[in-house]
Amino acid sequence: MQETILIVDDEKEIADLLEVCLKNDGYLVHKCHNGEEALKCVAQRRLDLAILDVMLPDMSGFDICKKIRERYFYPVIMLTAKNEDMDKILGLTIGADDYITKPFNPLEVAARVKTQLRRYTQYNSGGASSEREECDIRGLVINKNTHKCFLYGEEIGLTPIEFSLLWYLCGHRGRVIPSEELFEQVWGEKYLDSNNTVMAHIGRLREKLKEPARKPKFIRTVWGVGYTVD
Repeated sequence: MQETILIVDDEKEIADLLEVCLKNDGYLVHKCHNGEEALKCVAQRRLDLAILDVMLPDMSGFDICKKIRERYFYPVIMLTAKNEDMDKILGLTIGADDYITKPFNPLEVAARVKTQLRRYTQYNSGGASSEREECDIRGLVINKNTHKCFLYGEEIGLTPIEFSLLWYLCGHRGRVIPSEELFEQVWGEKYLDSNNTVMAHIGRLREKLKEPARKPKFIRTVWGVGYTVD
């Protein structure tokens, strides 16, 4: 089935450029130029990925991302003209999977789209292995084959990125994993200094796992080193 991508950007030239680039890669594309149109599209169409501009005339891309995450787990990529860490952290904390700063190379966007869709497809397929791979840590159960996570018997909805991050930590239980390693293993890209992506996603994972801020039960921070699941 042809994969469908939503582009939301009030700059027509940028939306058109992305549309051409993604259609050349075989994707079906829907374009919206404001938040109201975007939310209607999200509600009415089957989507596989959304590309959201942060600055829109009627609402922010962050607001659209929040609405998407209320019901859907498909990848969200944020486009921002700002290069401020807090904007990136906010986007990742509310559920975005990636962010790209304007101006950008459309080929880079296409590459990021392919990476996110590949992970999303693997997440939904559940894997081909018949071997049961599961971690059970004091009531936190995460299964690699079914791509499901349960906390005390209640299913926790995780995005593909969140699942991959938690699985990597659980799979290396007892070892402190540096942020650089987590980023390169989960996102498949080279880690750059001052990259807050891992920190933002860890924060969102802790929120979903109802982790107390001062004494987390599952994901522990080793300051100056990385993260560990004991």
